[in-house]
Amino acid sequence: MCATSDALTIGPCLMSLLSTAHDLVTLASDEVEQHGGNHDSLSPYMTGGAALFILLFLLWITTRLNRDR
Repeated sequence: MCATSDALTIGPCLMSLLSTAHDLVTLASDEVEQHGGNHDSLSPYMTGGAALFILLFLLWITTRLNRDR
């Protein structure tokens, strides 16, 4: 179990967690530098338009089901 008696002391579990987090951030930044972070087939206008359409469609469904009787 990873518990320390002093609140100001950084325990081995916290150091391990920080080390793991640093390794993951480093790995993610290497991937972004290597691949650029964007995929050629993803258009931001198409993605945004599709998201807007889906949200408007869900709003339409909600308003149809929420009629006062």
